Amino acid sequence: MNAVEAPVIDTTELAAGDAKRWLDALTRTEIHELRRMNDWQSWASVLVDWGLVFASFALVAYLPNPLIILFALAVIGTRQLGLSVLMHEAAHHTLFKNRRVNDIVGNWLCAYPVWSDIGPYRRYHLQHHAKNWSSEDPDLNLAMPFPVTWASMRRKIWRDLSGQTAWKRVKFVLKRDLGGMNIQQFGSNHSWRNLRGVAITNLALFAILAALGHPALYLLWIGAWFTTHHLVVRLRSIAEHAMIPDPKDPLRNTRTTVARWWERLLIAPNYVNYHLEHHLIMTVPHYKLPRMHRMLRERGVLEGACVVTGYADVLKLAASKA
Repeated sequence: MNAVEAPVIDTTELAAGDAKRWLDALTRTEIHELRRMNDWQSWASVLVDWGLVFASFALVAYLPNPLIILFALAVIGTRQLGLSVLMHEAAHHTLFKNRRVNDIVGNWLCAYPVWSDIGPYRRYHLQHHAKNWSSEDPDLNLAMPFPVTWASMRRKIWRDLSGQTAWKRVKFVLKRDLGGMNIQQFGSNHSWRNLRGVAITNLALFAILAALGHPALYLLWIGAWFTTHHLVVRLRSIAEHAMIPDPKDPLRNTRTTVARWWERLLIAPNYVNYHLEHHLIMTVPHYKLPRMHRMLRERGVLEGACVVTGYADVLKLAASKA
């Protein structure tokens, strides 16, 4: 698949036939079933993410050597992305059937611990879906710089792993929450209260680790957020929208990356790799996306679509500029 530097488009130019091409492959009953939520599967996702985080803590406590610490940082950073993915689900009201439960769990168990918030994110993210690849797409700047050279990619990776990207994020969030930028697009007010959930959840995590006799393990949580977390966030962003073949075609303006088991552990948690399917029907819960992918693939809809296997190919394409 050859990607091009996609121009910004007016989404009103999309032809009805582009949507019909894949919609005809699914019946109303199938779409209804794909959109049906099972709360227990969302609870399982929350528990798996936190289970892997605490398993990483336990592994370091039991075998505190540099290689184990590096492995734990990789797993925890990816699970922090996993919690962000579940926060993203809550922003779409697809985490839990009850909307109050959806937002409470989405914030207190998913968003706040990784310094995020459903409220500001929901308004921002839904604009991305409505204006994908238009000049009003708030995520456009994440996709437009690519492809880059290998030298540029190495510098980006180094900024992620050295904490530079995280510090930039810290300054942005503080400015958003406490003042210093136009916040209308985020739908929030400047107040220290915006940091309350972040402070409470992180203090709770520290208190749990202290009660277990290992308060220093909290440094793994902070260390992962400042390093590996931002690297996997970058890889996810690149894979989803950068270097797409055709911004006018809903099957070719967003990418699905078929992930191997170790990539699901270390790069793509909670089926975040099925991004094409998510954009086609954004109200399909994350645990139904693999099924939707199989259905579309078996019916020939994904022939010629923006689908690749493995993140290595995506990274190679992203760094293919001479």
